[in-house]
Amino acid sequence: MDMVSLSFLLFLAALGWFWFDSLRALEIARNMGKQVCRNYNLQFLDDTVANIGISLARDKTGRRVLRRTYRFLFSETGNTRLEGQLVLLGDKVESVTMEPYQIMS
Repeated sequence: MDMVSLSFLLFLAALGWFWFDSLRALEIARNMGKQVCRNYNLQFLDDTVANIGISLARDKTGRRVLRRTYRFLFSETGNTRLEGQLVLLGDKVESVTMEPYQIMS
């Protein structure tokens, strides 16, 4: 096997790993968005999250991992569409931020 073929196979393997890892991270983010909305009695709209950013970062142990930022929509009354952001560092949730919303009593 020549170097070009080996390089191509390594590239395909890396691309496959990235694709499957991205699907796993997307599912983690979607489930966390649902859980956060459920905890605060909010509606998780469209049952989805959207990846809006990706970068390299270091975790607590110093390993390089991917930091992915996801956007999701939620509503407190069903009449509004507010935005939240969820940041994953590797496969762990780093932060969740949400637009201010009216607390219903």
